[in-house]
Amino acid sequence: METSPSIEIARQTLLSCGFILAVGTLGALVAQKIRIPDVVVFLIAGILLGPHALGLIEIKPGSALNQIILLFGASYILFDGGASLRIQILKQVWITIVVLATVGVIITAGITGIAAHYFFGIPFTVALLFGASVASTDPATLVPIFRQIHIRDRVAQTVMSESAFNDAMAAVVTFGVLAVVMGHGEFSLFSSASHLLQQSAVGIVAGVALGYLAALLIAHERWGFLSEYAPVVTIMAVIGAYFAASGLHASGFMAVFVFGIVLGNKEVFGFRMEAGESQKLDEFVLTTAFIMRLFIFILLGAQVDFDLIGRYAFAGAALVAVLMLVARPATVFLCALPDRRARWSFAEMLFMCWTRETGVIPAALAGLLLGMNAPYAELIASVVFMAILMTILIQAPTTRWLAKRLGLLEKD
Repeated sequence: METSPSIEIARQTLLSCGFILAVGTLGALVAQKIRIPDVVVFLIAGILLGPHALGLIEIKPGSALNQIILLFGASYILFDGGASLRIQILKQVWITIVVLATVGVIITAGITGIAAHYFFGIPFTVALLFGASVASTDPATLVPIFRQIHIRDRVAQTVMSESAFNDAMAAVVTFGVLAVVMGHGEFSLFSSASHLLQQSAVGIVAGVALGYLAALLIAHERWGFLSEYAPVVTIMAVIGAYFAASGLHASGFMAVFVFGIVLGNKEVFGFRMEAGESQKLDEFVLTTAFIMRLFIFILLGAQVDFDLIGRYAFAGAALVAVLMLVARPATVFLCALPDRRARWSFAEMLFMCWTRETGVIPAALAGLLLGMNAPYAELIASVVFMAILMTILIQAPTTRWLAKRLGLLEKD
């Protein structure tokens, strides 16, 4: 009996998803045994299973399934990261977070852009376009790392918060520079700053409103009639926060992160859940975030185009080295050192210099540039994927070792 093409596609997609879950579960076990972040194993597994190696997984980057996984997965991981933060700690380091997520993005983009201009001989505006697209750090990578490796609270929460908030800034700068490159306008610092402020304000308001509403429905003594359905409420609220902010031309990722902060700190607002319901919610969030994480990074590894990377391998590797070893340290010391309130130690700043993994958001920006046929888009995309591979495969596995050497590792 012949099956229709749509049913055959559905069968193959379902098989791929089941295969990803099986491989991801085994990969997580391996990562636990050798004590490295599981995203590293997922990325390597994706490369080995993808069309450029064994060919066992082939989900197109432009497919609806891939976009849904990236969009919802990154949103849910951000929510999980926000829920793990504590407001009392954020009060101590908020100045550093704000400066890193705004001025820090510009510093990183500028230094990386200058290096790209000299390494590749491309126009300076195009080089800045690359610098902006790769300037943000990746919450989908960093949140899981700090879930698995217990670093000093204020350091971990600063790095996670920066990674959530700097995505909006990187997107604003990227599209501002793109307008200049495409000849559609001039880059305006005032316009970009006001756009960023608008995106941030609306995203924060949407996140706070939906976070408070979710806490009311699952943890209020009188109105918490959905407490038994708290896991479903979190999924609805994550989707709602993202689209509410996006519909108002703000950062959906910022909204879901702030939503997580509010729900994770619901006791501050006078909400409390019964111990059993709270434990059930925590277990659900951890499991769902794990599933999203393994899907995102296995697919990301499977979609790496090594033919494209090979064209610019040496200059690209040198440029990523500048991003890791020059741009990031300069950004951290220029943005964190002046914050006298936080009183960062040299060890803490050195650790923050090493935690700047590149991942989902820069990959998405590179994909958009390719889709818009931006000048040198293939070059930008190839080096962005090199940055993803190098930062995750080099920096993530050494995070625990460096934290231990610097005396920042908390007892498990």
